[in-house]
Amino acid sequence: MQNHENSFPALVAAMPPEALRREFLIAGLFQPGELNLRWWETDRTIVGGIVPTDKALALPNPAELRATHFLERREAGVINLGGAGKVIVDGTEHALGKCDAIYLGRGAQEVAFASVSAAEPAKFYLLSYSAHAAYPTKLVPFASMTPTKLGSRENANERTIYKAIHAAAVDTCQVVMGFTRLETGSVWNTMPPHTHSRRSEVYLYFDIPADQAVFHFMGQPQATRHLVMRNFDVVLSPPWSIHCGVGTAAYTFVWGMGGENRDYADMDPAPLKALR
Repeated sequence: MQNHENSFPALVAAMPPEALRREFLIAGLFQPGELNLRWWETDRTIVGGIVPTDKALALPNPAELRATHFLERREAGVINLGGAGKVIVDGTEHALGKCDAIYLGRGAQEVAFASVSAAEPAKFYLLSYSAHAAYPTKLVPFASMTPTKLGSRENANERTIYKAIHAAAVDTCQVVMGFTRLETGSVWNTMPPHTHSRRSEVYLYFDIPADQAVFHFMGQPQATRHLVMRNFDVVLSPPWSIHCGVGTAAYTFVWGMGGENRDYADMDPAPLKALR
């Protein structure tokens, strides 16, 4: 099969930093008392940051979806990155502590998000894709996620991967989510880097100290670029782009994917010696 390429990847190689940030970086999603959504054309992705304080925040039905409710033709994964909270799905409450996850299946009609304490609010990160079938809502506690250790201290990439919403644990149409935690003294993530043309990916970096940063690398393997990421910044990674990063201190990041393939291990390697 011949791949009909477009010119955008080549254009990205020449973008000035501010244009690159406007195109691929989302900042300011998590605001107290607000529910913020962003639409990305690739794989019809919706990214959301939800920080309820003294009252619950309902998942809206944006006019752009042309739907009777948000999840009429979509599914979503949610991970709590803040204080204790609750996700109420069609009248049923699900308690989520930090790093707990929940899958919201197609057809769920009324979804709301609440914090147990307004002083220490939950911070719900939502990632949504279109769905062709309906699967049940499922809570995935952090305690149920089997940790996978990768990397080494010698290569400064000792890290633990936690798969939250994935094919072996949760039935979904597209969404795959989890997070990776770097050990103290390790700073490199997703090494060696890769692409995967069968799906796009979204990264959210968190647990970055206020005086530190992560340098996220993206672009085609032969024309790499970078973005400077702060705490709770989101980066959009197209199928043709590598996605890896290095921090000035240890950090954690959520990875989420959508597309035609849910196989976590489906990757196209981009060897270090080939990067430019």
